[in-house]
Amino acid sequence: MASDGDAVIDRHGFDALIAELRRRGFRTRGPVVRDQAILHDEVSSTGDLPGGWRDQQAPGRYRLEQVGGPELFGWAVGPASWKSEFFPPEEVVWRASVDDGQVTVTEPDGTTEPVALIGIRPCELSALDVLDRVLQGGRVVDDRYAARRAGTFVLAVDCGAPASTCFCSSMGTGPAAGSGYDLALTELTDGRHRFHVRVGSPAGAEVLASVPREPVGDGDVAERRGVLEGARAGMGRVLDTDGLPGLLDGNIDHPRWDEVAERCLSCGNCTLVCPTCFCSDVDDVTDLSGSVERRRRWASCFDIEHSFLHSGPVRASTSSRYRQWLTHKLSTWWDQFDGSGCVGCGRCITWCPVGIDLTEEVAAIRAGDRETVGDAS
Repeated sequence: MASDGDAVIDRHGFDALIAELRRRGFRTRGPVVRDQAILHDEVSSTGDLPGGWRDQQAPGRYRLEQVGGPELFGWAVGPASWKSEFFPPEEVVWRASVDDGQVTVTEPDGTTEPVALIGIRPCELSALDVLDRVLQGGRVVDDRYAARRAGTFVLAVDCGAPASTCFCSSMGTGPAAGSGYDLALTELTDGRHRFHVRVGSPAGAEVLASVPREPVGDGDVAERRGVLEGARAGMGRVLDTDGLPGLLDGNIDHPRWDEVAERCLSCGNCTLVCPTCFCSDVDDVTDLSGSVERRRRWASCFDIEHSFLHSGPVRASTSSRYRQWLTHKLSTWWDQFDGSGCVGCGRCITWCPVGIDLTEEVAAIRAGDRETVGDAS
């Protein structure tokens, strides 16, 4: 059954919805095709979206191809997560200059127009919830992140075409958007191209009320159900999360860490594409005039200097750095933030140059753990 407030819009209605958000002062950011990938940029209409494109993903492999058809969201996720919209890869924290012996410190203007996220996937919506808990709900609030997140309008799109590296169903983060959205769309293409719209907030209801729409029919509900069931069945990966934090915590010396280290390049690609990794470094840069800029940039636990203390790094080996990344993401994150640091988007698998698959690594550790228990008995 459709809920009160749900509606159906066609592509014309979708265009009207984007136009209404822009009229209300939102910067409308959405997926576009650029540099042979799905990335994020300004969108002013559905014509800017990746209509007729598909992505082919596998461990260490990504390919975008145009196959035609009416679908605007017939792909999974690209390399860029929405994290960068609110937590940029690099930014200036403050500047200091010296004039006649006087030091002046200024901070960049942090005010921004509110942003509307067009087409955010359910897994990425969950990732923003994770980042909110880390950067807004922790002991130290990131004021810059909070300012950028304030007033965000979220237009989510349920996933109907998961990649072979996706496992959001295992993590409970997809393929349908669960919460945290203002409006959530499901693209329907059987017979007539249209979108089933669910309302998630008063702001979403207000925007939807201003665009052409029609009531939800039984056929729309049934087709949406079929889209989601097909997406769940088409997940290319499964991650068994039963007792996972304890499993990893109890296998710190498992031989699998050394085995994966033989392949791992410590390149940090997995942390760069991850929608929840939040580590950063701060550098002070000066010039000959004496001016100084303090810059914050993304950091990776795969960098050997990331754990440098006193006279050397705490995690000098590749195996220890990979173990740190995986156990933090799937185990100790629960202790810190009462949830998992993984949303099952599969990016770390796709964009790993050597195709390391964290679902395979967890399965191998789980199998080894069972063997150990069996031997002990």
